[in-house]
Amino acid sequence: MNKKVRAAIYIRVSTEEQHLNGLSLPAQKQALTEYALKNEYEITGYYADEGISARKSMRIRKELQRLLKDVQQDRIDMILVTKLDRWFRNIKDYQITQEILEAHHCCWKTIFESYDSSTANGQMVINIMLSVNQAESDRTSERIKAVFDYKRANGELISSRMLPYGYIAAKGHPQKDPETKDLVQDAFEQYFTSCSIRSVSRFLHDKYGNHAPSDSIIERFFKNEKYAGRCGANHSFCEPYITYDQFLLIQKLKEHHTHTGSHNDTYIFSSLIQCPVCRKHCTGFRRKYQRKDGGCSIYIRYRCSGKYNCHFGATPSEKQVEAYMISCIFPSIADSFHLTTRKKDAKSLARTKKSAESEMKRLNTLFLKGRLKEEEYEWQYQILEKSLSDDHALHSHADNCPDNWKSLYNSLDKAHKNAFWKSCIESIYINAETHQISGFCFL
Repeated sequence: MNKKVRAAIYIRVSTEEQHLNGLSLPAQKQALTEYALKNEYEITGYYADEGISARKSMRIRKELQRLLKDVQQDRIDMILVTKLDRWFRNIKDYQITQEILEAHHCCWKTIFESYDSSTANGQMVINIMLSVNQAESDRTSERIKAVFDYKRANGELISSRMLPYGYIAAKGHPQKDPETKDLVQDAFEQYFTSCSIRSVSRFLHDKYGNHAPSDSIIERFFKNEKYAGRCGANHSFCEPYITYDQFLLIQKLKEHHTHTGSHNDTYIFSSLIQCPVCRKHCTGFRRKYQRKDGGCSIYIRYRCSGKYNCHFGATPSEKQVEAYMISCIFPSIADSFHLTTRKKDAKSLARTKKSAESEMKRLNTLFLKGRLKEEEYEWQYQILEKSLSDDHALHSHADNCPDNWKSLYNSLDKAHKNAFWKSCIESIYINAETHQISGFCFL
């Protein structure tokens, strides 16, 4: 009794071919199964690579790799495919595969075409056809690339899968999704208020409930430059939710992000204080102390995340850091404000003085030519002199405006204080020897 031929059925489709010319997976599987049963082959298994082009490297065709492993274990005598282009379109990969098949005495066969890999002439025909198939595939790829380039140049979408949450495709162009644009806008506004993605996530889930996206989608809001209207070299890809400068600021803030533990406390200088030893940013922690009167005091300090693993560093208290920053920052803010005000006032005063002097010259000319009576001349001249003196007095007291920056800061809660410092400070430095605050740099 003759031993049955052990046949493996291999089928493959690329995405654009799945429903064309009978190349779908079910159609190939049915035709190959009928052929195997008609010829009394023993079907050892089905191997299907779906949505993978034969032009791609054979390493990413997982089912082909599984098929070759079974061949190397001598489980297969013959491989059945519908056509040569379902098998390979790349000469190099075909030759690598053919060596494996020959080493394990396995052959292959196309049921809709006639190829003989056992003779030199047959091998030549196969290589010629593979060259033709590869050239045809390259031309198709070039045509598709040209179409994509044309669409990009005209601001059209290549695929709606390119669009992030908050956008939809309308007539081939990206637009803000009317159903979700308010949610996305709220997300960015909340981020610039809190500088915390976790805070944004809590805010959206509280406000929108089940309609809020998952945490992973929310996190992508702050990674994708399309929300700033850009896509690679295309700087006008879509209507933005934020400016590109804001997007860059978000990336910078995320670089210094640190976790502060599982409790709900907010640390004012979280991710801002730099360790003097390893340059990592410090995290906040709470420490309790028993007072002599029996009460308990809680002190908030900052330490490097590598403190107990590789080095001992400074642990400055939050009150010390805050006092230092207030003493340095708010005078700078007030000076900057007053300097700007003085510059504006000086320009305004110069314009007023120039206009008044010009009007005085005009009055003098009219009076000398006898076109203006003395009483009228005196009256108008006194008005101009008074306006000059009043305006100068007004601007000379401009520096007396109330300095309420500190009171405004003290009215903030910890979360908003943290957002304030993150919006203007990049790092706060500690002296490695004294463990005291030694300086800071602006964002």
